[in-house]
Amino acid sequence: MSAAFTVVIPARYASTRLPGKPLQDIAGKPMVQHVWEQAKKSSAQRVVIATDDARIVEVCQAFGAEVLLTREDHNSGTDRLAEVATQLGLSADAIVVNVQGDEPLIPPVIIDQVAANLAANPQAGIATLAEPIEDVAALFNPNVVKVVADKNGLALTFSRAPLAWARDAFAKSRDVLPQGVPYRRHIGIYAYRAGFLHDFVAWGPCWLEDTECLEQLRALYNGVRIHVADALEAPAAGVDTAEDLERVRHLLGA
Repeated sequence: MSAAFTVVIPARYASTRLPGKPLQDIAGKPMVQHVWEQAKKSSAQRVVIATDDARIVEVCQAFGAEVLLTREDHNSGTDRLAEVATQLGLSADAIVVNVQGDEPLIPPVIIDQVAANLAANPQAGIATLAEPIEDVAALFNPNVVKVVADKNGLALTFSRAPLAWARDAFAKSRDVLPQGVPYRRHIGIYAYRAGFLHDFVAWGPCWLEDTECLEQLRALYNGVRIHVADALEAPAAGVDTAEDLERVRHLLGA
């Protein structure tokens, strides 16, 4: 099922591990331009960059992107998206796909996939993606977010801890993945309806979200279902550190 949707790319200048991250050069272009170009290859009707910094606005306008200046005091990327939905005057049922500004290699096919999944699942307020976990180090890595879904593809919960806890297998060894457990890594791309974004902001953070530092838990805490499907194409890892940046530069021939 195809769906009409808008892509919003949040791009914050301040990053503790990599300051000015969206403007870091990769193969002669700022990183945010690579993300924007990948998003433009999707079926999105509109691709908008949302930033809190005038320097990013200037750079994005120079390469021809639509860009909005947003407030600096948002608690999360989803809060920033809600402001963008208001600025754009989007209707409550309009679909918005959040593409992170540090994903220069994001496959356009999964942008289309997550929008279509939300359109096809009206019982869900959010759609997102996952991929199988195939090594035990990833399972125990708190930077790899795990997701468990029900038989209908609706998320039960997300956690930085291993989910589910294989009691008997882990009592014997934690060096190998237990057999028969479909461990999955959450991929941080989301589709929302614009009306949901305003509800999300109105609720405010919950203790579970604050404890795990996972904002999608705010939705589950408030009874909103999240649809999860395996990505049609696994994305390369995003850019969080200087080492990540060098790896992507190498992949893109810079």
